[in-house]
Amino acid sequence: MEKHIESLLKRISWGSITIATLTLLSMIIQTPETCIPATPSTSMTKFPRSSCDSNHRQHLPIDKKNRRLWSSKTWNQQVQSYMQLFEELQNRGLLANHSKVLCVSAGAGHEVMALNKIGVADVTGVEVIDSLPLVSRADPHNLPFFDGVFDVAFTAHLAEALFPLRFVEEMERTVRNGGLCVVIVERCGGEELDQIVGMFRKSRLVNAVNITFNGAQMTRILMKTNKVSA
Repeated sequence: MEKHIESLLKRISWGSITIATLTLLSMIIQTPETCIPATPSTSMTKFPRSSCDSNHRQHLPIDKKNRRLWSSKTWNQQVQSYMQLFEELQNRGLLANHSKVLCVSAGAGHEVMALNKIGVADVTGVEVIDSLPLVSRADPHNLPFFDGVFDVAFTAHLAEALFPLRFVEEMERTVRNGGLCVVIVERCGGEELDQIVGMFRKSRLVNAVNITFNGAQMTRILMKTNKVSA
């Protein structure tokens, strides 16, 4: 009796293994329904027809994307705000058309375009993600430039830096002795302002003034580099 049961269990076991194997082979060979190409359709829908459809989006050339972006009202308003900021520096003799300017964490390049519009031609914008042709890709904490090659370094995004001290060190390093570091932060004063100024260990404070920038209350800080010769 025991041998009969043992034989029956073996047959059931082999049968289960056979069924499982055939099922697995069927799943491997069969094409998933989600990857079956859709039949031609006259529909104008832009949604993907299946999870394997990666060609449903229209890829615009970069120049066409830029024309669309640069013609928007929001873009031009922000560029205008930067132009007013830089024109004030021009009027004070702190920025000239021949100045070499570095814009750190320049985003999509509003400040780069603003500087170009007021006549400053030699402008370099960097960001962790490029936005050509205005902004190139570079790490703000490890700038790929020699020491002292710029007259002015500008940023409106110091507060977003992962390592603020390193960020500031790189701004100072790449600006020549006697050059200018310009920083815009949310409106601040007292100890908070002192902390920001204190991060610039090779510069002295020129001034810090409260301004309205792009509709927000901000503080503009001007630091003049004063590097000690070895």
